[in-house]
Amino acid sequence: MTDRTLTAAVEPETTVTVMGWIHEVRDLGGIAFVLVRDRSGLIQVKIEKEELDEALTERALGMARESVIAVTGSVAEEPRAPTGVEIVPVAIEEVAAAEANLPLDPSGKVDAELSTRLSNRTLDLRRPEVAAIFRIRGRVLEAARAALREADCTEITTPKIVATGTEGGTELFPITYFGEEAFMNQSPQLFKQLIAGSSLERVFEIGPIFRAEEHNTPRHLNEATSIDFEGAFFDADSAMSLVEDVVAATYEAVAHECQDALTTLDIEGFEPPSRPFPRLTYADAIDQINETGALADELAWGDDLPTEAERALGAAMGEHYFITAWPSEIKPFYIMDSEADATISTGFDLMHPRMELVSGGQREHRYDALVAGFEQQGLDPRQFEYYTEMFRYGMPPHAGWAIGGERLLMTMLGVDNIRETVLFPRDRQRLSP
Repeated sequence: MTDRTLTAAVEPETTVTVMGWIHEVRDLGGIAFVLVRDRSGLIQVKIEKEELDEALTERALGMARESVIAVTGSVAEEPRAPTGVEIVPVAIEEVAAAEANLPLDPSGKVDAELSTRLSNRTLDLRRPEVAAIFRIRGRVLEAARAALREADCTEITTPKIVATGTEGGTELFPITYFGEEAFMNQSPQLFKQLIAGSSLERVFEIGPIFRAEEHNTPRHLNEATSIDFEGAFFDADSAMSLVEDVVAATYEAVAHECQDALTTLDIEGFEPPSRPFPRLTYADAIDQINETGALADELAWGDDLPTEAERALGAAMGEHYFITAWPSEIKPFYIMDSEADATISTGFDLMHPRMELVSGGQREHRYDALVAGFEQQGLDPRQFEYYTEMFRYGMPPHAGWAIGGERLLMTMLGVDNIRETVLFPRDRQRLSP
């Protein structure tokens, strides 16, 4: 198949072989057109019934939509064709036939419910606008990886099967591991901290995380992609600066290299976010949310931000922004308290106007304080000795964060449902395909 020519590369006055799917057949009587689609676009195949071999004509018009075909022929200019050229065939081969009744219409002329689309993802991905999301997704992850490498970070891979939950919660997927209870990991948090305490110092991971949360919303998944960073000798401020760099890098890559995909998605004026991102304290965020009057009951110190609060504040901010100085009591045990005020943590969140994208902060690196944090949150530090023990041996100050990869893509492209950004999403209702 090395002689295959992509439809976008077809030029007039050449002889080519294109291979792809039958997108549409238009039979106008004496003349017919077969539109062939591949990953680069569409091309028109001209079927003049009186001039072509009868068997060739019958073959061309007798195949079902979405059948895979190979067309060999000469190329002529045709301004009315989708790409300005058309192929006059000398040979048409049906490589793989498709059934006539399709579970959904890849042309997009007939709408399908999201559940139907996800159950028939292969067909769904033949739609250019769906494929465009995943072309952009791939470039986003590539850009994030490049930005982190530029920051002298080493890519790592941490276990996805663990003996204890990362944060000690109950929202875990249990499994049986050679007769012992184990869990799918919620996060690489504890492992990346341990590695940051080695001579590697700065590390990142882009990989799956698993949350047994019973959410059923357009922005939650039970299996998601996390972009994680941890760096020795980083504090909260330097960690925020790096996540700002990484997010900006993903936008810049899409703006510079994904214009065709953006056009397919009807996204105009795509630009990277302005920098630096504004920073406001948790206390200021609470005040601003209460001033909007968006909530039936005002928020008080120590409350987490519900979805409607995030939306109200996001509408007021209108851009990416950080919330800093969260109450210590609502941040995980591994987040360090402020040295100036123990009721305030070094934790931060990066917010998009629509939702939270990043959670991070400086970590507690002092053994005694770390163990005390476990106990304050009702956790048994003995269950985490593989983690806490290493803090006895010279754990440096360190900080890090995690970006929700699907949320980043969702907010970047204005996608309404996070499931649109995952090839085969996992939620409460979906375990297959």
